[in-house]
Amino acid sequence: MSETPNDGWQPAPAAAGKKYKDDPQWDKKLITELATASLKEQRKARRWSIFFRSLGFIYLGVVLFGGMSAGWFKGDGVADADGFTAVVDLDGVIAADQNASAEAIIDGLNAAFDSEGARAVMLRINSPGGSPVESGRIYDEMRRLREAHPEIPLYAVIGDTCASGGYYVASAADRIFADKASLVGSIGVRMDSFGFTGAMDKLGVERRLITAGENKGLLDPFSPVNEKQVEHLRGMLATVHQQFIHAVKEGRGERLSDDPAIYSGLVWSGENAVELGLIDELASDRQVARDVVGAEKMVNFTPQGDLLTRLSENLGASIASHLRLSESFSGMLR
Repeated sequence: MSETPNDGWQPAPAAAGKKYKDDPQWDKKLITELATASLKEQRKARRWSIFFRSLGFIYLGVVLFGGMSAGWFKGDGVADADGFTAVVDLDGVIAADQNASAEAIIDGLNAAFDSEGARAVMLRINSPGGSPVESGRIYDEMRRLREAHPEIPLYAVIGDTCASGGYYVASAADRIFADKASLVGSIGVRMDSFGFTGAMDKLGVERRLITAGENKGLLDPFSPVNEKQVEHLRGMLATVHQQFIHAVKEGRGERLSDDPAIYSGLVWSGENAVELGLIDELASDRQVARDVVGAEKMVNFTPQGDLLTRLSENLGASIASHLRLSESFSGMLR
């Protein structure tokens, strides 16, 4: 059986059909047609991708508009004909570099008192304490605002904890409310340190501390305790403690029990705190707004940081989920 010379032409595959059966350029034409079809599919997928992304941006715009209407970007300071309870949250450690800094809380309180329609201001506290300086600044501002706005009562409502600096702040309110299981009190001052001298002796480590000023190495953890310095610190803490006690007595007045244990640094449950005069009643924030203020609607004036942070906190999860869904749909069409 003789072989047929190979002139470079091969039979068209079955998939090409009869269309390219007798065409010596069938392979080039088939590639061109496949490329054209692929390009059309890509354009179609791109149109769907643009469509879903546009939906995403429209959705984002609607949510942003709703957020602005709800007050996300203007401190929720929306006037209400029926009045509302203005809320500021003090949550966490009271310190200059924290969310519960004096600057942030004071800004929120001022915005709340200045808002049109606020029938009362509620400071919701959930804090273990913190800086006595920051706490004192908030306390002083609360007292000032009460004098400047005598027609607007200022209430403190305690969450899980209101201890130390947290209670310092709360004592400046007109009235204090808490849950029966809230932790309240800890009227005291502390300073922490530690010592490594025993461990250094065992390891054979020699401490070499050079100072100008005999007390410059105060509370150095690698040096032996200096009783003279400790006595000085105790006196300093006692002074700050008395400042704390004075502020609490000034804020609570005759409502306080004469039990000296109140100022010992102990904490009590909300139920016991009522008996000691540390708080006035047992009630939640909603109960206070509804039954005490008479304005159940609560509007939050707590500063939330910059726009990007606030947007991330309020919309991040929802938007990310939507965009992932849109991307998955467009990916299916590619």
